[in-house]
Amino acid sequence: MELMLDTLIFAYMAAFLAGFVDAIVGGGGLIQLPALLVIFPQAAIAPLLGTNKLSSIAGTISAILTYTKKVSLPWRLILPASVIAFVTSGLGAGLATVFPPAHLKPIILILLVLVFLYTLFRPRLGTDLSVELHPESSKRLNLASGAIGAYDGFLGPGTGNFLIFSLARWIRMPFLLASASAKIINFATNIAAILLFASTGNIIFKVALPMAGANLLGGYLGAKMAIVKGNKFIRWLFLIVVAGLISKIGFSL
Repeated sequence: MELMLDTLIFAYMAAFLAGFVDAIVGGGGLIQLPALLVIFPQAAIAPLLGTNKLSSIAGTISAILTYTKKVSLPWRLILPASVIAFVTSGLGAGLATVFPPAHLKPIILILLVLVFLYTLFRPRLGTDLSVELHPESSKRLNLASGAIGAYDGFLGPGTGNFLIFSLARWIRMPFLLASASAKIINFATNIAAILLFASTGNIIFKVALPMAGANLLGGYLGAKMAIVKGNKFIRWLFLIVVAGLISKIGFSL
């Protein structure tokens, strides 16, 4: 599989931008996966999904390391949720092999529209610097992470956005803390999917590994910008990315 220099540059730029955006508000798959589909129009979808996951997890790791230096994460809250998301993501990926995930797209589109409208008309959502840890917070997050993890393994687009929204809405986290916490849970779902794709030979390593380097750099710079710019910047970028995802899924339908 020989690629021209301009094609490689396009792939690396897409991976960098995906890592940058994903580190801040999620939605990197909106950029990177379509780029892979353009580069390999004749390829089966499974190897491209595996390649996308392996590349994007590099940016996730970079963002996590950057966030944890500046943001104090509620580990007792997000670690159990991450374990649950890991398990359900693996189950979702297995289900995707026997049930066409395209059937879920109309439901996902409706959910994204609701998330967008709720965030738009609740300007204080994710901007309050105090975290409200309700006695039911852990249960709420575990349920949300389980459902979102299954969705990530099964289909994927918007996983980071759904996680951030759940953390901001039901745990009352400010957007910066929600973005950082979501990366931990998203890391768990990605690991489960990568293990499945790798075990079935569905990763193009010579494409994924160089793209991972670009994605890693994008994730580092994206997390740095999120820390500097703060919650209001993250909120508006969140709305822009969710709107883009709504458009993409809408056009595909």
